[in-house]
Amino acid sequence: MASCSIEDVLAKAERDEAEKLKGITVNKDLDLEFDPGNLLAFDKNRIDSRDLKDIKREDFLRSLARDNTQLLINEIWKLPTERVDQVIVAKLPDPTTLLPRQKPAPKPKPPTKWEQFAKLKGIQKKKKTNLVWDEVHKEWKRRWGYKRAKDDTKEWLIEVPESADPNEDQFAKKNKAKKERVARNEYNRLKNIARAQKIKVPGMGLAPTPQQSKAELAQAVNIAKISTASVGKFQDNLPKEKTPKNTGKKRKFQPLIGDFSSEKQKQLDLLKVMDSKRPRLDMTKAVNKQMREEDMESRQKNKKAFGKKGRRGNMSGKGKGKGKAGGKGKGPQGKGRKPQMKQGKR
Repeated sequence: MASCSIEDVLAKAERDEAEKLKGITVNKDLDLEFDPGNLLAFDKNRIDSRDLKDIKREDFLRSLARDNTQLLINEIWKLPTERVDQVIVAKLPDPTTLLPRQKPAPKPKPPTKWEQFAKLKGIQKKKKTNLVWDEVHKEWKRRWGYKRAKDDTKEWLIEVPESADPNEDQFAKKNKAKKERVARNEYNRLKNIARAQKIKVPGMGLAPTPQQSKAELAQAVNIAKISTASVGKFQDNLPKEKTPKNTGKKRKFQPLIGDFSSEKQKQLDLLKVMDSKRPRLDMTKAVNKQMREEDMESRQKNKKAFGKKGRRGNMSGKGKGKGKAGGKGKGPQGKGRKPQMKQGKR
């Protein structure tokens, strides 16, 4: 038994070694169709269905994938090659198989206003290097961005012009001018996007229209009125002017300085609620809930009593008392008689 098991292990090892050292030559009944541009290989050979239903299905699929991949690699090595950074690279041809796209092809980006002007005037774009020589620091620095050359925002001393106010802060003036440039560039960028998508950019307050409705005119008047320093507090109303609707309520905040007695009382009330073990009880809500529960109980009892009386009246049973309708029973019963219902207590 030991020798047999050793022979099986050796045979399995030989098979595994042979599997690893398969040759690069693969024989097929029908040649594969290749598309090296897309790295595709089409195998039209017939597959036996018994191989797929067998226990060794995974081994069959792995062997088939290995053979087709080997044929595709052999086809790639037939293409012209070159050496790039000590690596051999194959030049793939243009793909011949049209593959479907998940999304439509992107449309060409519309030109901006400057690009249209440059094309009209024949201005050619010149490519500039990213690094320039900085005469102050005597080194190469970036042309734009962080740590750029000739960065005037890092100056510790600014000369005051003769025509400027001597008490004016030149550093704050320079920072304000920079913020304005950034805002103007962002505004122009958004305008280019709106122009490309053919969207009209509205102005502040109310967009101009050929004929404005009554509601639009009222909105424009309201916006103009609250555009003052006092937010329209001292503006007089026009004759027959109605109060604007849906203007919103402004939040009112407590003063930061002054009498703190109200704030102290609010904090004490909040601590009292948090410290109390019993929750607050709403008497009105509790009484209404109790009354509803009592009404529900009385209705259920009346339904049960009505069901029992109806069953008893239909049955022909003998009783001690005599009813007026001629039936025998304890209570007044009859064919046309309806049982009396009791009213629930409230």
